[in-house]
Parts: sequence; C-alpha cells; structure tokens
Amino acid sequence: MIEVSGIGLHSGERATVRFHPAEGPVRFRVGGVEIPARASAVVDTLRCTTLGAQGARVATVEHLLGALWLKNLWQGLLVEVEGPEIPILDGSAREWLRALEPLPANPLEPLPLPRPLRVLEDQGQIVAEPAPEFRLSVTITFKHPLIGYRRFESPPGRLAEVAEARTFGFLRDLEALRAQGLAHGASLENTLVYTETSSLNAPRLPDEPVRHKALDFLGDVYLAGAPFRGHFTVHRGSHRLHVELARALEGLLPA
Repeated sequence: MIEVSGIGLHSGERATVRFHPAEGPVRFRVGGVEIPARASAVVDTLRCTTLGAQGARVATVEHLLGALWLKNLWQGLLVEVEGPEIPILDGSAREWLRALEPLPANPLEPLPLPRPLRVLEDQGQIVAEPAPEFRLSVTITFKHPLIGYRRFESPPGRLAEVAEARTFGFLRDLEALRAQGLAHGASLENTLVYTETSSLNAPRLPDEPVRHKALDFLGDVYLAGAPFRGHFTVHRGSHRLHVELARALEGLLPA
C-alpha cells in the first residue's frame, strides 16, 4: 500500500490517499462507497473535477488522474480517499508520479476514434479527429504580459513534459473564489499566482500555464475509461469542456 497526505486546494482540509492494487477498472473508495473513474460519475466541474456516487464525493481528481495517464496505469487500482478532495501537493502531477513509482504500468490498448468529435463552450472548443496515434495540441489566451497566447503540442513535445506544471491563478480572483468556498488551501507552495503585471512566485517554465492546461485535459479525459488514438485539439479548455468530451468518448467504449 502507498499512502499520501496533504491539504485540499479548495477545502483547505487535510486529506489522505491510499493506493491499493485491486482487480478491475481504476476507481475511488470514499467512506465505503466505490466511485468509478468515469466521466459518467462526474457531479461537478466548478474550478476542479468532482466525482460522486451514493452521496459520496471526491473533488480535485484531475492531477492524480493525469499522473495515471502519464504512467499508463488504466486498471488494477483502488484509490482510497479520506477527506473531501485529493491533496493538491505541489499543484502539479510531479509528486503523484513519484508516489506511484513503485506500481507497475497497467495499460489498455488504445481504441481508434471512429469519427470526429467536437465540443464547444463559450470561446473554448475541443476537436477530436481520428489519427494513427494519440496527439495533443493545447492553446490558451490570457490578457497578461507573462502569458498571452501559448501552445503546447505532443508530439513534438513529450507528454511527460506537462507533469511538473502547477495550477495557476490570478491574485485578483482570490477573494471572490474564497467567498464561493474555493481556494482555501491555495498558497505559493502549490499555485503559480499572477498579479496584474507579474507573478508572486517564479514559473518553473515560461509556458507553465499551457502545460498545466494540458495536464488538466489528460486527467479529465482519463475519465473516458480508456485511451483513444486521435488528434485532440484543445483551445481554451475547461473542466466542463474536457468532461463533456470524456462523456462522449465513454459512450464509444465497447459494451
């Protein structure tokens, strides 16, 4: 068994995660209730992705699921959670990958994407097109001198390059988020924080925000239940948009 503890990004409460090898698909266990790692189990996408079943919930699953994607671990794992959300740790997937290192990969054969898919939300969109292998193109646009327009593509970039990219936000939004019951665990230890013209802490990479958006995409689309071969183009993605695509992909799984 592997155990990891920390605070939740939004609740600010302490939480513990334990990884147990277990036959079958990846799933969470919260208070004795098992919740599948599937898009059909998503109950909320406000600022994070939350899964739920039978009154049990677990929030902020996306970074851990992104680490599972990067590790190619798609089955044979039960994730036991004590607390309202998955610990944020350093705000990226890097520490999750370190924790998962003793576990072997448990891959599934990638499925072909049978037809193009497109999901839209305000100015954001995702287009998924059939391709011989998995490809990802992510773009973001922010009116900020340190961000602006950024693009991450894999290939030529390696998917592993998104692992250390932390969640990010803007100092101007903090008070409003906390009024909504969010970001109570956010700090300079786990979040890249931007002021109007600069950042309060140093970015790990010049394009850290777009790499983090790519990580979020991988984590959310992991909820399709299996990897797919295709070219996924994400512009101004969001948890809701990612999960909408994941639901469409889940519907394509073999019976």
